[in-house]
Amino acid sequence: MSKYFYLFIMNILVENFILVQFLGICPLMGISNQVYTAVGMSITTTTVIMITSILSWIINYFILVPYQLFFLRTMVYILIISISVQSIEIILKKKSPRLYQLLGIFLPLITTNCSVLAVPLFNVHLRYNLFQSACYALSSSIGFSIVIIIFSSIRERLLCSNNIPIIFKGVPIALITASLMSISFMGFDGLVRN
Repeated sequence: MSKYFYLFIMNILVENFILVQFLGICPLMGISNQVYTAVGMSITTTTVIMITSILSWIINYFILVPYQLFFLRTMVYILIISISVQSIEIILKKKSPRLYQLLGIFLPLITTNCSVLAVPLFNVHLRYNLFQSACYALSSSIGFSIVIIIFSSIRERLLCSNNIPIIFKGVPIALITASLMSISFMGFDGLVRN
């Protein structure tokens, strides 16, 4: 059980997709102006990552591996991601039209979010079983969510601040904030190694 706890903590803090592996930067910069949209994007991305991870593991080990169709992996994973995103988009349009409007173009862009595709590819590369794949997907998406929500709350506060020089307003201060967050998350590496 401690092995899974270690895997969980490592993916959230030490091997964070956004701050350490630099996957998912587009939603971080694009959707993080408001905390509400960041929370919506986090929930949506977490759902897509979980569904994609489990379905891709099942399809990989019951169809692709037995029939030696390894060359179709990426294409099949992208198809699974596309179907998951379209399903969630339809549900959001019916259940939460405001969130659907706020997410706008970024909702279909989850399909091309590299962090969503990276999870099933890493699961195959690391040879995880179904439970480990689900744990990896959940912890990676929680790490993604934590970073995007913290970043959006900082960015929301920075947008209201008048103390930022004009040359740093907008994207420059967002990149500086992201780099400082990345440096702060590097401190967790020493915590986990000890």
